[in-house]
Amino acid sequence: MSATGRDGLIDMLEPTVHAMGYELVELELVGGGGNRVLRLFIDAPSGVTLDDCAAVSEAVEEVLDAEDPISGEYSLEISSPGVDRPLRKADDYRRFAGEQVKVKTFGPIDGQRSFTGTLVGLEEEQVIVETPEGRAAIPREQVAKAHLVADL
Repeated sequence: MSATGRDGLIDMLEPTVHAMGYELVELELVGGGGNRVLRLFIDAPSGVTLDDCAAVSEAVEEVLDAEDPISGEYSLEISSPGVDRPLRKADDYRRFAGEQVKVKTFGPIDGQRSFTGTLVGLEEEQVIVETPEGRAAIPREQVAKAHLVADL
């Protein structure tokens, strides 16, 4: 990615995606050389269809063409987040309370870096997960990656 970075791309594209009635769940730029892919994961309360992905792709391409934030060649893919939907925003931790999650941290918290269990929610910027070992309170700024887990 260019100097814009991941968060800059999210800030650039989120208003367009949101204006169309979708949520920009996640964004990633993967691969190297001529095989790079900019992948956006979108969601909506009623789910996401192939037509939804095509419409968002067209709108996002216009923004990317105008702003040109990524140097070199890449392909654009739009997809639904699937059953292992990432949790990125504070609201995600509230919205998906009661669901099964896996949370990985940047560093150890109480001796571990991976927590799997039932998401209790977000309390005072702490992600609360009920694990088989007990309740874990993970500072949100320490979350490296968090996502839903299909039927543990």
